[in-house]
Amino acid sequence: MSEPILSEAEYDAITDAAAHWCMRLHEEDCTSAEREAFAAWLKADPRHAVEYEAMLEIWDVADQLPPTAVPQALALIPKRRRWQGYAMAAAISLLAVPVVGYLGWSLGWIPNAYQSFETSNQLRQVTLADGSQVELNLGTQLTYSNYKDQRRVTLKKGEAYFEVRHDAEHPFVVKAAEGQVRVTGTQFNVWMYQDQVRVTLLQGSVLVSSNTTHPGDGYRLDPGMQARYKSGDHEPQISQTYAQDANLAWRDGKLVLDNLMLSDALPLINRYLERPALLADKNTGTIRIGGIYSTGEVQRLLTSLPKVLPVYLTQNKEGQAVINAIPQDTPKG
Repeated sequence: MSEPILSEAEYDAITDAAAHWCMRLHEEDCTSAEREAFAAWLKADPRHAVEYEAMLEIWDVADQLPPTAVPQALALIPKRRRWQGYAMAAAISLLAVPVVGYLGWSLGWIPNAYQSFETSNQLRQVTLADGSQVELNLGTQLTYSNYKDQRRVTLKKGEAYFEVRHDAEHPFVVKAAEGQVRVTGTQFNVWMYQDQVRVTLLQGSVLVSSNTTHPGDGYRLDPGMQARYKSGDHEPQISQTYAQDANLAWRDGKLVLDNLMLSDALPLINRYLERPALLADKNTGTIRIGGIYSTGEVQRLLTSLPKVLPVYLTQNKEGQAVINAIPQDTPKG
């Protein structure tokens, strides 16, 4: 049985509802009752889910609009398409109106191509709209937007290896946590866990910024170099590395821990766990671990730690695994 044809007003009502739910579900004060109502609305008509998915894509792009774009956009948007009191909603409406959308492209506010990719328990290789190639590690989410003045990737979580198509007039920018990586054409790897980021360069050159609110183009990496930063860092830490070292083993489905302290190894391990494990104290973090493990069996690695290290596992109130060092007997003297 075919779906009934809707009037323009009915289509507008679905769009408005999708925008409303998109905003509410992104708010911290969204209640359980609202989430149940959203689930019911989603199931009521298959067109609701289609419109909501489209709205999520617009939301991702709208989140990148410059602050000055929203007030200018409000003056151009038909009143019936505004959602009063929401700057982000105005940005969504800006993207939804074709004439204003063209103006947004010409001003560099809005992309003419948008892609979203996600992996769970399998590696994935994708081709971006500009022809660049990207390999995604397990549990990775990223989006790609093509703007008039730049190509922009947002790495939301996980890890990705990039082979960027050269275009000196159209820089390629990867945003990760509070920083970014800027290139014109090269090969590099970006790993992110929570607010920690690590950039490894194989070919070409990149500019790495740990905080995009600070002035400057960033710190240049040459092949064989690596940059690390976390939230609050004014500048990244730069070090030498190797093109085929442990940082790229994930492309072969491996996690290589090269005699690392647990405090350094745990973020690498937690990237593959549904619930991150914790260290009981600083002393536990000084214990070293080594070995090569399958990225698809990291949960088994966690449960087997007491067999290879002087540690035992407990759980906190939230059900997270906690790694504890076994107390050492004090020598009698």
